Amino acid sequence: MMNQYMENTNRALIHTYNRFPVVFDRGEGVCLYDTEGKKYLDFAAGIAVCGLGYGNPELTKAIKEQVDKLLHTSNLYYNTTCGNAAEALLKACEMDRIFFTNSGTEAIEGALKAARKYAWKKGTGRYEFIAMENSFHGRSMGALSVTEHEAYRAPFEPLIPGVKFAKFNDLESVRAQVTDKTCAIILEPIQGEGGINMADPEFMEGIRRLCDEEGILMICDEIQCGMGRTGKMFAWQYYGVKPDIMAMAKAIGSGVPVGAFAMTEGVAEYSLEPGDHGSTYGGNPLVCAAVEKTLEIFEKKKLTDHVVKIGSYLAEKLEELAEENEVVLERRGTGLIQGIRLSKPAGEVTAKALEEGLVIISARSDVIRLVPPLLIEKEQVDELLEKLKKVL
Repeated sequence: MMNQYMENTNRALIHTYNRFPVVFDRGEGVCLYDTEGKKYLDFAAGIAVCGLGYGNPELTKAIKEQVDKLLHTSNLYYNTTCGNAAEALLKACEMDRIFFTNSGTEAIEGALKAARKYAWKKGTGRYEFIAMENSFHGRSMGALSVTEHEAYRAPFEPLIPGVKFAKFNDLESVRAQVTDKTCAIILEPIQGEGGINMADPEFMEGIRRLCDEEGILMICDEIQCGMGRTGKMFAWQYYGVKPDIMAMAKAIGSGVPVGAFAMTEGVAEYSLEPGDHGSTYGGNPLVCAAVEKTLEIFEKKKLTDHVVKIGSYLAEKLEELAEENEVVLERRGTGLIQGIRLSKPAGEVTAKALEEGLVIISARSDVIRLVPPLLIEKEQVDELLEKLKKVL
């Protein structure tokens, strides 16, 4: 039966993914089960999406109740969940205005447009962006233009002009790219796809100062590193460096397709207006019911405190693994966005781990990325380490 599902998928879909040979059928807590009933410990969470794990009864109930009421109306009208979800998310990210999208990539598109419209409305003539080496912001033409990964970019060039790349954690490299045409600097506080690379506090602070000095907007991509993964709701709060615009997605809806970009009131005043940007499905009743309930559960369970405690334990165990196993060169990250750099291809390890009932993913070619559901406990960390040791 599993082979039939894989054959049907391969026959029908455009081959844009190299899928692992497993068909997942259901999830429970922090575990997944395939169509044959085999159990897998999940330390990928759908690429940092399923922060609440699987089958959370409160979330499931909220989504089912909204399905029975109303799925969609379009943004030409108000609905009963959008405003509540927006207020809850703005409180969490400490921003003033928000726009709901269907994905993280769309959130980046909106953030870039908002920055350019701000510069246009201010009459500055600015339009250029500075992005970071090893960055990943998505695969649409705009998001790809600020993504520094030649393999992703090459087939689709020429991309959107006016983008320069600077070295991550090198403030002078960023400063050297600034001109009177620079409208925004975009970065991930913790690069996920790029290898779990954390920004230095001095780098984040320096970017903020540079933006203030030069009249440039600071955009933070919080799509993967946000929503509690650092032990703060969003990674910029971990650093104490507030951006002007931020993009988010993945775990804000615990699995429903939703993203958002938010901004300060100062940016919103000179940015997008009716007709500038839109989304047919963005902010619909279903996804906003999931966002609202997700944030309610986060607060009730004090999940960020839990992430600090379990993340410290995970870091400690990964450091021990690095000392014991010569294949593991270093540990990276914080909280529940962590990675280990290996001396062998990460793809080999992720494939072998799946055979052992462990779901992990790679970041670039040599880093194992660990972004589990935020509900994991110490016993799941111990199980992870036991399986990793066997695989390595």
